[in-house]
Amino acid sequence: MFERLQKKWKVNGLQLALIISTFAIGGSLTGYAGRKLLNFLGMEKSALWVILYIILITILWPAAVLLVSIPFGQFRFFIKYLKKIGRRMGLVKKDDRTPMTDDRLETLAAGHPSSVIGHPSRIAVFASGAGSNAQKIIDHFKENPAVNIALIVCNNPAAGVLSIGSKENIPSLLIEKEKFFRGDAYFKELKEYKIDFIVLAGFLWKIPVSLIKEYAGKIINIHPALLPKYGGKGMYGNKVHEAVIAAGDKESGITVHYVDEIYDHGKIILQEKCTVLSTDTPEALAKKIHALEHQHYPVLIEQWIKQKREEHG
Repeated sequence: MFERLQKKWKVNGLQLALIISTFAIGGSLTGYAGRKLLNFLGMEKSALWVILYIILITILWPAAVLLVSIPFGQFRFFIKYLKKIGRRMGLVKKDDRTPMTDDRLETLAAGHPSSVIGHPSRIAVFASGAGSNAQKIIDHFKENPAVNIALIVCNNPAAGVLSIGSKENIPSLLIEKEKFFRGDAYFKELKEYKIDFIVLAGFLWKIPVSLIKEYAGKIINIHPALLPKYGGKGMYGNKVHEAVIAAGDKESGITVHYVDEIYDHGKIILQEKCTVLSTDTPEALAKKIHALEHQHYPVLIEQWIKQKREEHG
């Protein structure tokens, strides 16, 4: 039952638990408030009391679940859910936006450089940490009809990126090492979500060869240094910035590259630079690198997908 609900609502396990908790607490709160109101009015239990109670909880329930959904981080989900119920009951008008005709799609495509006629490209963002790059990517594509951030893939159950997925109502897939490296590398799940492209945004595991072959030319990564310097196994985060400063380099930056069988080795797509000052700490340099990542990575992804879609007609 829970798996069916996850697929129906397109949520991960954590989101589903929070949604069910919101339903339960919201329902209890509604029942309590309804009884308190009727007791305040001094009504004795009777058929009329039951009728009024049903009317009251029907009115109070939406407000109660929305209230509870806020601290649970599920407000957007319940707004959509209540609107859907309202449309079914005829209480909310159906969306009267312009239908998606071919002419309408062409108009939308003209306003978005990466747009192409046809279904939107579906991206899986792989991340292991806080997810600041993932958030910037999600924000960049929110109003773009040609690209859909369809899945967050994470190998760390404590990672902040999972909370971002929950907040943005994007399904998350929490992966485990054995299946990723010695099983099917979650290829079946990626296909179930109809993933077209994979974008690594602070993902610390090496991508298995089997997955690279399945998504040949469709996986990119961002590295917080100017490759080929300071790449390879174990070179991530502040370890990279510490190495750059220790070497006395005057420049650092970001490298976006295709993913192949070797760590930080694939063909380079983009490099952007920043100055390294003699007074810079690893933390100060990290801030400069994050600024470059947030500025350039989402735009590069958009251009890259546009190019790939045009290449394949």
